[in-house]
Amino acid sequence: MGDTETVEVRGHILDSGILARILDDVLEYGGDYRIERLDVGREHEDESRALLSIGADDAEQLSRILMRLQTHGANAVSPGETVLRAAPGDGVFPDDFYSTTNLATQVRTEGRWVAVDNPEMDCGIVVAADRLSARTVPVSDVRAGDLVVCGADGVRVVQPPAADRDADSFGFMSSSVSSEKPQALLVRQIAEQLRAVKARGEKVLWVGGPALVHTGAAPAMVRLVEAGYVDVLFAGNALAAHDIESALFGTSLGVDLSKGHGVPHGHEHHIRAINKIRAAGSIAKAVSSGVLTGGIMHSLVANDRRFVLVGSVRDDGPLPDVYTDVIDGQRAMRAELPGVGFVIMVATMLHSIATGNILPAAIPLVCVDINPATVTKLADRGSAQATGIVTDIGLFTEQLADELCG
Repeated sequence: MGDTETVEVRGHILDSGILARILDDVLEYGGDYRIERLDVGREHEDESRALLSIGADDAEQLSRILMRLQTHGANAVSPGETVLRAAPGDGVFPDDFYSTTNLATQVRTEGRWVAVDNPEMDCGIVVAADRLSARTVPVSDVRAGDLVVCGADGVRVVQPPAADRDADSFGFMSSSVSSEKPQALLVRQIAEQLRAVKARGEKVLWVGGPALVHTGAAPAMVRLVEAGYVDVLFAGNALAAHDIESALFGTSLGVDLSKGHGVPHGHEHHIRAINKIRAAGSIAKAVSSGVLTGGIMHSLVANDRRFVLVGSVRDDGPLPDVYTDVIDGQRAMRAELPGVGFVIMVATMLHSIATGNILPAAIPLVCVDINPATVTKLADRGSAQATGIVTDIGLFTEQLADELCG
């Protein structure tokens, strides 16, 4: 082929399937490969190393292949120097911009490697005018004249450290998603991780759907907030609205949570709950004025925890705290990520995938859902660090609260 480049990939590339995915991607993008060298680790904990010669018909096709391979941690052996072009307009990258991964990334400019702040997939990289710093930027936030990294030259990614595969803690969860695992053990392992995260002074981010309320998990969630194991919550209008409905009327979607059946006019409760909060001005004002005296949202406010609610086209109301502009909502979510050391996603495909898209690969996350497709889709969309538990949300949250709070 007309253009070639040698790339290197290290790690547990055989048993994890990374090498096979790299070779598949080269062929899928119309390229070719030759394995120049393959050093296989002898012991269980040893890493392997592969050198691959990648070929393509032209430089543009080769650049696209190399960018794709970097999602698996493969880097060019001779990366060269970063190519910078000015963004042609607000909200527009140059045509050949480098599309980022969620791995820690460095760019080489003026002979030195510069770490890229805030690793995030599907963004561009903007280098400062003094060439001393770089950051990922979503296409909506780039501004005309920003210096954008173009092509794959002068870019390398850094794989996060491999987990201790022999460790008792959390190692059991590294296999494929399945409901056939002892849940008590999984909950215990997550509790150990949360204690370690808090001991390091890092934050725990929860991403939740309204099933937290429907399944009766709200009291357990309140216990976790009060115990300090919920620092930030990402959710939509629905979770907050039904939590507040439950606190005000004892129902969720009109169903009495203590008796498990609908009540007269219960279908009105969620919109009446939203109306009460809108009248108060915000969730925080409803708490301070005594309108809202219980539930997850009350506990978050009372314990000075952060939350970001991002809405959708189907929302009723919505609550006054909900971001109705999704781009503003994304920015608010990104602003809460510094300091996060662990993420738990429960019962929401939409917000789980949205959060996974903005998370660096180095932040471990657990996705809990009764539907295994939620976890699978999250991993398929690039959040390779996701591990999953298929179970009922109410039981999981209550068991975790018991483990952490007694």
